[in-house]
Amino acid sequence: MGEESGNGGRAWTGPLEPAGECKYRIPKSYKPGMRVDGIIYADEALLPGVMADQAPEQVANVAFLPGIQKASLAMPDIHWGYGFCIGGVAATDPEAGGVVSPGGVGYDINCGVRLIRTNLTVERVKPVIHDLVRTLFGTIPCGVGSTGKTFFSPQEEREICAKGARYVVERGFGRPEDLTYTEANGCLADADPDRISHRAYERGRGQCGTLGSGNHFVEVQVVEEIYDAVAARAFGLEKGQVTVMIHSGSRGLGHQVCDDFINSLRNCPKKYGITLPDPQLVCAPVKSPEGQAYLGAMRGAANYAWANRQILLHLVRKAFATTFRSAEKDLELDLIYDVAHNIAKLETHVVDGEPKLLCVHRKGATRAFPPGHPELPEAYRAIGQPVIIPGDMGRASYLLVGRAAAMAETFGSTCHGAGRRMSRHAAIKSARGRSIKDELLARGVVALARGRSGLEEEQPEAYKDVNEVVEVVHRAGLSAKVARMRPIGVIKG
Repeated sequence: MGEESGNGGRAWTGPLEPAGECKYRIPKSYKPGMRVDGIIYADEALLPGVMADQAPEQVANVAFLPGIQKASLAMPDIHWGYGFCIGGVAATDPEAGGVVSPGGVGYDINCGVRLIRTNLTVERVKPVIHDLVRTLFGTIPCGVGSTGKTFFSPQEEREICAKGARYVVERGFGRPEDLTYTEANGCLADADPDRISHRAYERGRGQCGTLGSGNHFVEVQVVEEIYDAVAARAFGLEKGQVTVMIHSGSRGLGHQVCDDFINSLRNCPKKYGITLPDPQLVCAPVKSPEGQAYLGAMRGAANYAWANRQILLHLVRKAFATTFRSAEKDLELDLIYDVAHNIAKLETHVVDGEPKLLCVHRKGATRAFPPGHPELPEAYRAIGQPVIIPGDMGRASYLLVGRAAAMAETFGSTCHGAGRRMSRHAAIKSARGRSIKDELLARGVVALARGRSGLEEEQPEAYKDVNEVVEVVHRAGLSAKVARMRPIGVIKG
């Protein structure tokens, strides 16, 4: 689930200067102690929403972090979060005392999205969409505290945290090529399962292969528009084709890892002489024992999330095969890509003409590497990294590709979704007397959730318009539109 607190509700009144195409600057002169400017990507239509809460103040606060490079950044889906805003990006230089902050990753470590193509057309799927959604709902465990149909022993769960998606693929949950089309091949090196607490393992017990609740979903979609025919062909997409999007993360294990380290790092700022404007920005130098401990545990939780989404893909394939009474291979449910959007990674970026190994925090932000980057799968290297941006249940989601401006300006980052404009409490309150399920059906979307509140808190009106958000990153050159997908069926917790 996303992060919320009542502390973000006041409108922000600080300075925000135009700084280029779809860019606004919070000058570092705004608050003594800011080491760099804040940069927010938005346009005039989104700006009132950006300033509706204290998220820009969080952008300014992140600029205090030791070792921060270039700027404290925020994407157009910005909204208030814990420490960092959601939509926040910050890179720190470990060689210059750069820090890592759990608030810069968030509670749902490696919450992320994967997009699957099929060889099915909307004409074939539409007549059975109710059956398909019911089968997905019956096959995929979802909801608060849900446990999976796949049992892993405590030792196996430690192996999952060490090896990620590869561990479950080797046990029959998917195909080896799925790893090729997963960010980091589904595993961060140097994960340290010993740094994950017993409580975190207990909270994650039995949850690998479950969807969870909140904004997590499995969505059946149809390709509604193609913007870049060459890139779409490389990804195997055409208009009228059915795709599937999976959105989930590290479940209770990742939440507990974040909670554990927010507490255990609490005294680190004082120990290392770091002055912070907000205690929620608790951090430790990347090279310190405390920083290394958090990174080891965070990587383990990230690997757990990749294994979780891998099993979810396996279950989606099973549900489609059951519904269409076909062998899985005959439906060609192939993974286009899997991207993380709550993570901290060591990556090489050019700063002032010099390559540096930086700790890049992406919290509610997606990696967007350009054509030619060596970390991309060979099949996509000439096109750029697939960037998957989910919207809401009633409008659309997008597939984009990374662009060179992202590497130059945002450490290879772009937005991660539409971004909330209404708290979950406010969304539930606004749904009183309405049936969100019926409203979605009227829009052509069949939706099932474990409880009534799952649809109410995630109603389309709770989110910014993803079309506007994506247009900003497209115009800013961070990522380029390839295809738009319209939802026709969705399951939620």
